[in-house]
Amino acid sequence: MVQTISVIGAGTMGNGIAHVFAQSGYKVTLIDVSAAQLEKALQTITKNFDRQIAKGSITEDVKTNALANITTITDVAAGVQQAQLVVEAATENVELKLKIFRQVDEAAPAGCILATNTSSISITKIAAATKRPELVIGMHFMNPVPVMKLVEIINGYATKKEVTDTIVELSKHLGKVPCVVNDYPGFIANRILMPMINEAIYSLYEGVAGVESIDTVMKLGMAHPMGSLQLADFIGLDVCLAILKVLHDGFGNPKYAPCPLLVNMVTAGKLGVKAGEGFYVYTAGSKELVVSERFR
Repeated sequence: MVQTISVIGAGTMGNGIAHVFAQSGYKVTLIDVSAAQLEKALQTITKNFDRQIAKGSITEDVKTNALANITTITDVAAGVQQAQLVVEAATENVELKLKIFRQVDEAAPAGCILATNTSSISITKIAAATKRPELVIGMHFMNPVPVMKLVEIINGYATKKEVTDTIVELSKHLGKVPCVVNDYPGFIANRILMPMINEAIYSLYEGVAGVESIDTVMKLGMAHPMGSLQLADFIGLDVCLAILKVLHDGFGNPKYAPCPLLVNMVTAGKLGVKAGEGFYVYTAGSKELVVSERFR
């Protein structure tokens, strides 16, 4: 039975993953090379617990106990030495992930399961960087992790059934809904989502409709909680571009080719919410959705 978890990467996904494991009673070591990022992550986790308390979904005791379950460290090797499960949640960069998995493979105990939160990179390729490919699996949480129920569980070519079963049960214990898929580019979530977002960007690029019209059609016509362009901003346009490149390279099919407008926006640094501007402009403290001047 898995009890001790190490989470590598203290960004948006990593702190959310640490949050849900700690809230469910697991001992969590949150690892990041930046001490400042770890401090910021703890502040975010605390803020998110306070939000849950305000909504009445948890008590102060749950928050106190959960925060006590989290320790932080900047040394990856030291941080995984006692782990039964490692969840890597670093930036979506294949070379970085391969480097981390080689390092973790050397330091983690025998029998420790190595999971990656990648949204598109091949699990089989990541597993091949280790000496334990049968213990490597994808555990793709959705953002924001404390809120979203889905966990996409991806089997690599060599992943053992026992490992899959363990991660499925673990996900259920976190209050999540696990969906098991196989290791092909984009898995399921992004294989379907990213072409939809790309087509929305193409519709804007080709002058079929404006930003507001495209997103209104998706919200009111398809019952999506937010429009495709707003969602792209939320995910990060650089992340969307990276995933589309994985799909395009992996399948060699031109239908996955990123829209030139998306490429230009990423090159210009208009990455969406995190950059303050994408298809919309984002101002701290404001919830008003304002279309970027470039698309008015």
